[in-house]
Amino acid sequence: MTDVVDSDELLRRIQRARACAHQEERAWRDRREGLGAADPDPARDAVVRALAYETVVRVLDEILTPGKHGEQG
Repeated sequence: MTDVVDSDELLRRIQRARACAHQEERAWRDRREGLGAADPDPARDAVVRALAYETVVRVLDEILTPGKHGEQG
């Protein structure tokens, strides 16, 4: 990636990435709810993926609005 981008474009890209991660998180949570106990391995995979996307959303939130969410742990 050799393109030089200004701060507004960088902000737009981060916002798009956050929106995409949030959408994926919802999709994996919906998938997990649809699987249930009948499919334990795919349900577990859906849980892990939803948590991963949740983490990405939280990191991007912190980049976009530093300190807004406070200390979480």
